[in-house]
Amino acid sequence: MTDTTEESSPGAVGPRKSSWRYIGPGIVVAATGVGAGDLVATLIAGSKFGYTLMWAAVIGCVVKISLAEACGRWHLATGRTLFDGWRSLGSWTTVYFAFYVVVWGFVYGATAMSSSALPIVALFPDGPGLKTWGVLTGLVGLAFVWFNRYAVFEKVMTVLIGVMFVVVVYVAIRVGPDVGASFAGLAPVLPDGSLLYTLGLIGGVGGTITMAAYGYWVNAKGWTDTRWMKVMRLDNRVAYVTTGIFVVAMLIVGAELLHASEIALTKGDRGLIDLGAVLEDRYGAVTAKLFLVGFFATSFSSLIGVWHGVSLMFADFVERLRRARAGGGPDGGEAAAEVASGAKERSPAFRGYLLWLTFPPISLLFLDQPFGLVVAYGVLGAFFMPFLALTLLWLLNSSRTPAEWRNGIVSNVMLAAAGLLFVVLCVQQVRDLPW
Repeated sequence: MTDTTEESSPGAVGPRKSSWRYIGPGIVVAATGVGAGDLVATLIAGSKFGYTLMWAAVIGCVVKISLAEACGRWHLATGRTLFDGWRSLGSWTTVYFAFYVVVWGFVYGATAMSSSALPIVALFPDGPGLKTWGVLTGLVGLAFVWFNRYAVFEKVMTVLIGVMFVVVVYVAIRVGPDVGASFAGLAPVLPDGSLLYTLGLIGGVGGTITMAAYGYWVNAKGWTDTRWMKVMRLDNRVAYVTTGIFVVAMLIVGAELLHASEIALTKGDRGLIDLGAVLEDRYGAVTAKLFLVGFFATSFSSLIGVWHGVSLMFADFVERLRRARAGGGPDGGEAAAEVASGAKERSPAFRGYLLWLTFPPISLLFLDQPFGLVVAYGVLGAFFMPFLALTLLWLLNSSRTPAEWRNGIVSNVMLAAAGLLFVVLCVQQVRDLPW
């Protein structure tokens, strides 16, 4: 595969080479993609199998790098957004995404608000309750994304991921990692009963709709053509190396703090509250409170990341539908420039979806989630990652992508492997739903 960075458009402003000073969208996708539930799943894997599944965390990072690179490459090579690409594959993609983005957003909104409120309640037990804090975090997220453009959003996400990084790595060092066992865990081994945990580590952490949003954040940063390809690839690697460090650090905590002591955590976000109690018992209140601050940074960065990134995708979805109904075809590569201009962040569709993520889900904080909604959310969510991997494989091997930027052998192998992995995880998730 050749590289046609700045030379593709003489006279245009662009980087002469990839540089750390351009890094940004990768930080955003890393901060958004790693949620509290991901950290708990990793902790539980470490508590059950020690360091044995360290290799799965490394493979998971490589898989995510390949997927996110494919999203970014599509946006930069074609000048078209990912939804524009999906529409070119047929109307079935529009139908799926429409149902997905409505149902998923409704349930995720409540989940994100509750997750962000949990550490605040633990830090301030004499203050308002979980539901009140949940509503407040949702409203703060709404106001922040509503009144700020991408540049400010990226800076705040950088601060939040900095807090996450320092806290998680500090806790991992505090519990005293076994370096020899860590390196031994890089050898691929499957202990009895570990298959689903292994697949979850490879496919779960950082693997959500936010991966699809990465291409939109790349455009929002002002990267709109192939001159930025090298920068995007460096940015993407930074994102998932950072994610990998989170995963390894939490595996260390699970292995050292929980595995030897046979301490079980509650599933879901509340498992991090359990961990906070264990840390307080072993290392004192300061370490426990610092961990809760990191827990909040993890949860709230996911909240505002989804509020911004998925709203950006929804705004593009609405614009593509409007053009289709007006009889227009593909936009000839103008979509990425529209995102870069910031116009979509001010659009009624963007703000409408922000409101959808915030106010209807508040009702779920006060009600049990309806059975049918839980099942629909689970099914649609389980199918998204296979949908993303397989449609990228399709788009990037077709004439829709300029020849020099189509998949090579390595990209095809990685995307095909990711698609197969996510199909297996999808089947398992659907089987585990409360039918």
